[in-house]
Amino acid sequence: MIVRRAVLVATLIAGVLVGTPAAAAPPVCTAPTPSTTQPGYLVADPDCDPDGTPFTALDGARVHTGIKDGAAYRIEVPREWNGKLVVYAHGYRGTGTTVYVGNPDLRKHYIDRGFAWAASSYATNGYDVGQGVTDTYALLGIFRKIARPSLVYISGASMGGHVTAVAIERYPRAFAGAMPYCGVLGDVELFDYFLDANVTAAALAGVRIEFPLRPGAGYPARWAAQVAQIRASLDKPTWSDVLERRSGGERPGFDGAFAYWDAASQNELPFLFSLWPGLSGGTAGIASGNLTDNRRTVYQIDDRRQLTKTEKKLNASVLRIAPTARDGVPRISGRATIPVLSLHGIGDLFVPFSMEQEYARTSPRFVSRAIRDVAHCGFTAPELTRGFDDLVTWVEHGRRPAGDPILDRRAVADPNFGCRFTVGTRPQFAPCPAPAQATGRSQGSGSSAAKPMPAGFS
Repeated sequence: MIVRRAVLVATLIAGVLVGTPAAAAPPVCTAPTPSTTQPGYLVADPDCDPDGTPFTALDGARVHTGIKDGAAYRIEVPREWNGKLVVYAHGYRGTGTTVYVGNPDLRKHYIDRGFAWAASSYATNGYDVGQGVTDTYALLGIFRKIARPSLVYISGASMGGHVTAVAIERYPRAFAGAMPYCGVLGDVELFDYFLDANVTAAALAGVRIEFPLRPGAGYPARWAAQVAQIRASLDKPTWSDVLERRSGGERPGFDGAFAYWDAASQNELPFLFSLWPGLSGGTAGIASGNLTDNRRTVYQIDDRRQLTKTEKKLNASVLRIAPTARDGVPRISGRATIPVLSLHGIGDLFVPFSMEQEYARTSPRFVSRAIRDVAHCGFTAPELTRGFDDLVTWVEHGRRPAGDPILDRRAVADPNFGCRFTVGTRPQFAPCPAPAQATGRSQGSGSSAAKPMPAGFS
């Protein structure tokens, strides 16, 4: 009864404050303004997208924008507001010095269902999860000047998933439910994985490599030469087997995923042969030193307990790295007190499927859904909307939704793993059996080809 009354009051407030949207001329885009909190940074106009497209309200909604403490924000509230808010945390946007705010993937779905949403640019770029948490949480205070929500959800993609997982542990009473997707739920384990990709390739090719990266000391040229040697000598099938186990275990579609991401390394993405996270200690300047650690990592080519001669040779020859810093990247305990529902592509080798497994090992209030896709954050709209709707049902009605048994090695290796919640067929995967494809109340079908390679964590 208390919750229902709060929703009613919040809805009435929204009716007064939001009202009936009036026709208005689109905003005129202005040049970025200097940050008031981050010297050297610029804050892009929150009323326009980076391509110059004006940010305007959807039908039946009104928008609020502004800049606070060096971070731009956007808020959108539907006229028929249900009293609930979703805050969205964006992913990695490189290391440039202009910050900008964008819209969540599920923007229209939120508005159609009566949810308001809010998003921040963060005051900094880079892999600055701490700043992302601060600025995302600050959205609650900004929104409360408009109205007081009865429930607050949080969602985030990629690095935004890391922000989401940290935020719900740091502010456990602020959020009712969370939906990270393609998220970095294994915190610094992601950077260990990048390191693993680099050092195992070098070891299998018999090429000595340097660590850590030393900018300005001729390192990039030396690394390029070393990469050429690795490419010429690397046993790719063996390396693929190692990466499969380091990224989540034997699973369907991995050969296609490996080919997709191996080709992507030609674009200087921070994966495989690229050098930035794997051989620079992690966070490109956010941490005070190296965060990666593979001193006790056992690299395997198959799943047998007894190491083969090849595996013993690999583990004996691989470059071992010890961490020198513990700051810069907030840790995730995985012991959230609210419902958490996540989605992850099983062929995503940029932020690998193993991130879900890391989180699942310590989080009893966690449901993970495996999607048969190789792209990073390559979900269909029905996959995302179903996930959000099921999270809402879990939070508000206590019905825990179904997920995939991601810690069951045999289940993950099954040829049909990921079929239950995948909508559509991706080219790197065999079609799912029709009954499994139709399981649940998915909101559509269709196909989705692999998306173009992202410039960073999208």
